[in-house]
Amino acid sequence: MIRRYGIAFRLLLALADSATAVALLVLVLAVRFGPAFLRSEVESPFTDPLIAIGAYAVLWPFVLWTQGLYRHRARWTVRGEIGDILRAMLIFAAIIVSFLFASKNAGASRLVLFGLLPLLAIAAFLTRLLLRRLLIRLREQGRNTRFMLILGTTPHSQAFADLVEAHPTLGLRVIGHLAEGAEPRSRITRPTLGTLDQIEDVLHANVVDEVAICLAFDESSRIDDLVRLCEEEGKIVRIPMYLLGHAIAAGKAEEFDGVPIYSILAGPDRVAGMFAKRAIDLVGATFIAIVLTPVMLAISVWIKLDSHGPILFRQRRVGLHGRSFEVRKFRTMVEGAEEELEGLLELNEIRGNAFKMATDPRVTRAGKWLRQTSLDELPQLVNVLRGEMSLVGPRPPLPFEVAAYDVWHRRRLSMRPGMTGLWQVTARREPDFDRWVEADLEYIDRWSIWLDMRIMLRTIPAMLGREGN
Repeated sequence: MIRRYGIAFRLLLALADSATAVALLVLVLAVRFGPAFLRSEVESPFTDPLIAIGAYAVLWPFVLWTQGLYRHRARWTVRGEIGDILRAMLIFAAIIVSFLFASKNAGASRLVLFGLLPLLAIAAFLTRLLLRRLLIRLREQGRNTRFMLILGTTPHSQAFADLVEAHPTLGLRVIGHLAEGAEPRSRITRPTLGTLDQIEDVLHANVVDEVAICLAFDESSRIDDLVRLCEEEGKIVRIPMYLLGHAIAAGKAEEFDGVPIYSILAGPDRVAGMFAKRAIDLVGATFIAIVLTPVMLAISVWIKLDSHGPILFRQRRVGLHGRSFEVRKFRTMVEGAEEELEGLLELNEIRGNAFKMATDPRVTRAGKWLRQTSLDELPQLVNVLRGEMSLVGPRPPLPFEVAAYDVWHRRRLSMRPGMTGLWQVTARREPDFDRWVEADLEYIDRWSIWLDMRIMLRTIPAMLGREGN
């Protein structure tokens, strides 16, 4: 299976199995011992019950893992899944009984064990069934969908596109093909969006997360140039390995439903780390929103008293791989400020595809202070919770800025934009737009959870020092 799409699901499944196992143990103990258990009057056969429960919560997912129940199954069947779960249950039972016998825990209730094991097996099956159904439903609704462009119109191209979309749990949707020449080489069922020579225009006009190169053998000489372009654009590249006569870049071999794939990744591929980053976003944004609710209410009142217009300012921004979303900020300018932008462009203090004025006449009195402290960006916590932004990431650009990007600028779109970032703590007063982009690309190349923590800690002094724009 393509690795980056499986790890998050496996982690979620393992956590669900572990939590369910503990919940079922508590339930069975409560049923077996009744009120005495609820009043903590039942004597434990273990010297340290918490350690025993922790080991139990880890052991059950481990046994499931040994039976391949966290492995992607290209040809999943109910019968096969039930067989593997029953085998895991028997192994788990053997381990528990052996441990109880070796440790001479005669006080352990066998009735608890006999009641718990079938429930564990049933819960493991239902958990997998429900999570798969839920994931497929979310994919069908377009949630967290990633889009793939297929280069080539050969029968192999059609077969690979069919293979990708035959696995809806991956969340990959093929938007179409690029033909090798003026006409497709064979009949394909998805749209032909252009030719290989038009790849830049197609990438810029569509949301594309991944590019699959499935060209005919006589077009293989173009693979190097196409890969280089896609890397500069920050796209993940997939190549069926039967097309490769040599390694063309730093990449890795993966397996997808029996098809060997060479994957070239232009950004962080630490899937567990990215999963943790999203978890930190959710927890951190929720915590900050709760703690700063009084501050945001006070700011809202101040904005209303200071100038006419709405409290929040909404604006279209460009996010991950060109996805458009509406960013929310506290209004810091007079109403109708965007209509006045064109007349101020000649006063732009930034060299490049961005706009900034130190003394922008459209900024209100309240807005000046909010910008200096960066408190105007607090409503973007909603964007973080919606998954459109992260707490830390590249600066979210405006559509007209992206339209004027050079190719190398576009790689900054390969990571979810952030409320703060390396650009904010190192280059926010930098007048050269290219320096902003270099800071964003440095962040993408160096990314780690530790780097995110350092940036968030450095953002606080920047806010207190009123270094905002």
